[in-house]
This record gives sequence, structure tokens and C-alpha cells, in this order.
Amino acid sequence: MPKSSKIENRGGAIIIILVALLAVMKVVNSKLEEKIANANYKHVSYSSWYNAKSIKQILKENQRDYLESLRGTGLVAEDKLEQLDFRIHMTEDLIRKYDEEKTEILLGSDNIPRASWSQDLDGEMGQIVGLRTWEDIGLANRKLVSQIDIGILFLQIGILFGVLGLIIDENRRMQEVFTAFMVGVAFIGLGVCFYGYFTILY
Repeated sequence: MPKSSKIENRGGAIIIILVALLAVMKVVNSKLEEKIANANYKHVSYSSWYNAKSIKQILKENQRDYLESLRGTGLVAEDKLEQLDFRIHMTEDLIRKYDEEKTEILLGSDNIPRASWSQDLDGEMGQIVGLRTWEDIGLANRKLVSQIDIGILFLQIGILFGVLGLIIDENRRMQEVFTAFMVGVAFIGLGVCFYGYFTILY
């Protein structure tokens, strides 16, 4: 078999492998984009949840301030002071409760002491992932998708070099050069993908 035919066969086999790797990378990217969409949805949901708790806390703080100012005016009858103090105390308890719930929603159940769990999720305690965690998950996956996109670009360029090597069948030297370029660029693409995967997710 002529040497040029061997180069063409080898180049064709490498191209098939690169196309398969390219397909795998695109599937991985698709899965990561689903994770990003889910993390974005959760981030928006948790943000709304956190803001709702903040609004409730502010309303209770205003109510407490009003009750305390009312007590300070001296207009409340003596026999009603105990009831007023009780309402102030209950309002302060709710303010503390909302503050604890906000902290758990922001940081996540795993990042605060078990004794501080105050917010349930579907009736279960300790299940809050945390607003910041969802933000970090989305950011990490977006960075990884960008890395894999760069790797995919290198793989596509490598395949292009391989195809050019197959087309130029009259010049064995150029075939060898393009085949070498294909392999080198493909290794760079795979290196970028794996580097991004291990540095960003680990």
C-alpha cells in the first residue's frame, strides 16, 4: 500500500474519532446548559423568597417601632401595658424568625448550625440549598461551558485540517503536515476541555 494511502487511512480514522469526541462534547455542553437553566431558575426563585422574607421583616420592624413609640407616649392605660408589651415581644420574635429564615435561604442549611435551621422546604428541615450556592453553581457551569466551547472550536479546526489533508492527496508532505496539525490542535482542544472541567468543578 502506498504511503500516501496509509496517511489517508490514518487521517480518516482520526477524523472519525474527533467527530465522535465532538459529539460527546456537545452532549456534555447540552447537559451543562440544562444545569445552568435550572440554577438560574432556582436563583430567581430563592431571590424572590428571600425578598418576601425581607418585606415581612420590615413590616414587623415598623409594627414594633410603632408599638414602642405608642408605649412611650404614655397614652396607653396601665392595665393595657402588659398586653402591649406582649405584642411587642411577639413582634420581636417574628423579626428574629424572619432574620434566621433569610440567613438560611441565603447561605443554605449545610452552611449554618443544625440548631439554627428555621426554614422548611416542602415540610422538611435542612433542605435549603442556598441562594449563594445556586449562584455559584450557575457561574461555575457557565465558565465550564465557555471552556468546552473553546475546546469544541479547536476540535472543529482539527477536523478541518484533517479534511484538507485528505483532499491534498497529490502532496504526501502536505498530507503529513495537515495530519500533524489535526492531531496537535485536537489535543489542545481536549486539553482545554479537561483543564476547564477539573479546575472549575474541582
